[in-house]
Order: sequence, then structure tokens, then C-alpha cells
Amino acid sequence: MRPEPRSIGRDDPDYPEGLRDLPDRPASIFVRGVWPVAREAIAVVGSRAASPYGAEQAGRLAADLARLGYPVVSGLARGIDAAAHRGTLSAGGATVAVLPGGLDAITPRYHRGLAEEIARHGALLTEVPSGEPRFRGDFVRRNRLIAALARATVVVEAAEASGALHTAAAARRLGRPVLAVPGDIDRPTSRGCHRLIRGGAKLCESARDVVDALGPSAGPPGGPEGRLLAVLAQRPEAVEHLARRSGLAVEAALAALLGLEWAGVATSHPGQRWSRTSRVSR
Repeated sequence: MRPEPRSIGRDDPDYPEGLRDLPDRPASIFVRGVWPVAREAIAVVGSRAASPYGAEQAGRLAADLARLGYPVVSGLARGIDAAAHRGTLSAGGATVAVLPGGLDAITPRYHRGLAEEIARHGALLTEVPSGEPRFRGDFVRRNRLIAALARATVVVEAAEASGALHTAAAARRLGRPVLAVPGDIDRPTSRGCHRLIRGGAKLCESARDVVDALGPSAGPPGGPEGRLLAVLAQRPEAVEHLARRSGLAVEAALAALLGLEWAGVATSHPGQRWSRTSRVSR
């Protein structure tokens, strides 16, 4: 059954806390899908003219974040945004697409099918009551919502004039971590990311870099992976001990640890022992 749209005002308990940090926060948002999603969301954004490398990195990063329990926020545009949404969905995660127009005017139109899939497993969100975006500024204004909904923003590919840099700038104004994935030095869509890194953005090579950027005060996400992430330490421990401390069966703990290893967050050691990945061991 198709989810029905909702209007959520500032006084509604389902109004996203992150949006309250905006000086120009919307009076209302319009949502269709599963809402609310978990609060510890990560934005993954980038170029519409994505390279195969960029699309692969965005999809893999989003899928790894989803396996860790983090919802992924993006803008439904072609290229990096679409790859991030699809990567999240492929891992069984929740994703939020923030639209520049109304829920009745999915933009771009050729992503209507993707939008319907997102609404079944996450949400479509906008501040626009109805209609298509009319001006370039509508897309820029949308980008501040993406940044505000996320605990951190990752830019995967971006040219020097990319709209994704507006999202990164909005995240910085909000005091949220900004990360960038490096690319080929001769590729135009790498220059925006390299400029961000030179300007102080954290380099992102895996989901582990995102987890590190959030810091210990952020708290772990939900799910088995999040529960294990909360108990993993630098000192290796037996999987039985980790399972007991996280309240999981050994089989479930081992499956989750393999997912954490794939995401670059956990390291396996001889004797079925596991530790949190450190920068030295990378």
C-alpha cells in the first residue's frame, strides 16, 4: 500500500530535531513514507555527473553505513545521490530523499520508481507544499535540510561549483562533521572534494572514518552492529565475550562482526577474537 503524505509542524514531536538547529527552519515539512527514521543519519551527497568510481564508492559507503544501523540522507539526484539511496536499500537500510519541490512533483521525474522504493523503506521529505522547483535556489535551499537532518555529511564526488559543496557548507555552519572521499587528481569532479580536504574536511575512505568523525559522544546506532560497536575496544576480545556483553547470540554476533569488518570498523584476530579497528592496523 502506498504511504500517505503527512504534514509535520514545528510543534509536532516527529519534527526532526536536526532541523531545529537551522536559523531558517521550515514551519512545516511534508513527508511520505516511514517516519520518523533513526536520528543518527548520515548525508552522502555528490556530483550528478558521477564517474563509475564515484558511484561505486557512494553505493558501497552507504551500504556499509546502513549495515551499521545509520540511515542515509541524500537528494534523489542522478549520480552520487541515486547511488547512495540504492546502496542503502540494497543493504536493507532506511534512506531519506530530500526533494527541492513538492511530494506531488518528484524531481527528477525519471527517479519516480526509486522514490517509491525509498518511501516504502524510508521517507521522502520536503518543505515545499506542492509543485516543481522553479529556480536553482530551490535546490540550494533544499541542501541545507540534507545537512541539518544528518549528524555528518560525506561528499563523494564534487566539481568546484557542485551543489554538494553547498550541503557541506551548511553542515559546517551547523557545526557538524564534513568528510570527503578523494578521487583522481585529473578528474574535474574530484576538485571539490580535494578543496574540502585542504580546507579541513576529514578524509573518508570507509564507513569507519565516518564513525570516527562522529566521536564517542554520538552513541552507537541501533541493530546488532550498533550494539557490538558499543562494546568493541582496541584490545581484542573473544566473540563469546562480545556476544554476552552486547546481548546477542554468538552466531548473530559473528555475522554482525563480519559486517563491521567489511565496513572497516572491526578487525579479526586469531582465535575468534575481535577488536575495534585502529588507524595503526589499517
